Amino acid sequence: MKKLASIFAGLLLCLSTTVFAEQHADEALQHANQAVEHGKAGHAPILVEHAKAALEHTLAAAITAKGVPLTHINAASKSLESSIDHGNLGHTEEATKAAEEAVDHLKAAESSK
Repeated sequence: MKKLASIFAGLLLCLSTTVFAEQHADEALQHANQAVEHGKAGHAPILVEHAKAALEHTLAAAITAKGVPLTHINAASKSLESSIDHGNLGHTEEATKAAEEAVDHLKAAESSK
């Protein structure tokens, strides 16, 4: 009976960590999309705010993600860092392109689950 309880506890832990990663990846995608929208509108400061929020969520998702989704989440983090750097310098076009790359990676992470 104890073995069975341990197995179920392990399964629940695995499922909860997967849900944790998915939830943060979804939040990151929403913020990255907002960053792209504001970048296209020429609002670099707001783009940076959303890119920072998306970066926080990608870093949280990377803690529990595995395999191909982790690779895309890490790539999205790098793109978001680039977006933040360019946005802070007022390079809205470059910041928007980097945010778009992050969106692509986050969508790829979502589809490879």
